[in-house]
Amino acid sequence: MSLAIAIQMDPIESIDIDADSTFVIALEAQRRGHRLFYYQPQQLTLRHDRLVARGRDLTLERIRGGHFRLGEPRTVALAELDVVLLRQDPPFDLAYITSTHLLEHLPRRVLVLNDPAEVRNAPEKLLVTHFPRLMPPTLITSDRHEIEAFRTEYRDIIVKPLFGCGGAGVFHLKPGDENLTSILELSFRLYPREPVMVQQYLPAIRDGDKRIILVEGEPVGAVSRMPQSGEARANFHSGGQPALTRLTDRDREICAGIGPTLRDKGLVFAGIDVIGDWLTEINVTSPTGLQQVNRLDGVQLEATVVDAIEARLAARRREPGAA
Repeated sequence: MSLAIAIQMDPIESIDIDADSTFVIALEAQRRGHRLFYYQPQQLTLRHDRLVARGRDLTLERIRGGHFRLGEPRTVALAELDVVLLRQDPPFDLAYITSTHLLEHLPRRVLVLNDPAEVRNAPEKLLVTHFPRLMPPTLITSDRHEIEAFRTEYRDIIVKPLFGCGGAGVFHLKPGDENLTSILELSFRLYPREPVMVQQYLPAIRDGDKRIILVEGEPVGAVSRMPQSGEARANFHSGGQPALTRLTDRDREICAGIGPTLRDKGLVFAGIDVIGDWLTEINVTSPTGLQQVNRLDGVQLEATVVDAIEARLAARRREPGAA
C-alpha cells in the first residue's frame, strides 16, 4: 500500500546527502512507492481544530547539487495523510515544543514519529536521568555552590548546556583549571533561565563516543565517533570521525535497560550515546548516524526504520474503532 508521508524537517536544500539520516529514510520510503510531502515547522498552522501545513510534494535522488525536486506549494490537512515524521533538528526551544503541541491535534489514525508528546517530555539530556544506574555521576542545577561542590568531589568534569546540541558549548575542566567561573558566567548569560549539566569526565572518550541506533527499543547498529586530537568532544558536528565498532555486553545491558521505555513511549527511532560503560544521552528529537553505520557495516538501517513505521501504522489500523 502506498502511504502519504509528511516530513517536518529543516530546509531540504541545506542537508548533507552523505550524512543526513532523514534523507535516507525518505529515500527508502520513496523507493517503496510511498509519497512524500515536505514542510518546515514554521509552515504549520492550526485553524480552529484543523492542523494544516503549507509545503510541497518531494522527490529525492542521491545526486549532489540535485538531490531534490519540489512540486508547487500547496496547503495540506495533515489529518488526511498516513504518517508525519518529526525530523527537524534541535535546538529544543519553544518553537520546537510548540510544534509538538500542534501535532498532538492529529487523530490517532495518523502516525507521528517520534511521538510528539513523548519527544517533548524527553529532551536528550533529561530523559537519561531516569536511568541513574546506567549514567555517570551527573548534576543538573543553576546553583554555583552545588557545581563547585560537585567539582570538588569529582575534580575532572564536563560542563554543558542542558538544551544544547552538536557539542556546542561543551567544556572540559581538568583539575586546577581556573575557568569554571567564566564558563558559568557565559552559560548563564546565554541561557539565563536554564540550568547546566555537569558530569564526571570520562577518560574513555579517547576511545570514542559510541552512537548506538535503536529501532523499537532494539539496537540495530553502532558507530564510534572519534574526537580529534586535543578535543574533548566527539560529535560529528564538532569534527568527530566515524570508526567501526561493535556492541559490548555493557552496551547491550544499557539498551535492554532503556529499550522497553522507548518502545512503550512511541520513541521508535532513537540514538543513544555511550562513553566507556556509561550512557550519556538519549537522542529522540532527530537522531543521526544511519549513514555512518551503513558505510562501516555494509547495512541499510533506513530499511529497518521504514519497516518499523509500516508495522506501527498497520498495528494502529487494527485497533478497535480505527478508521
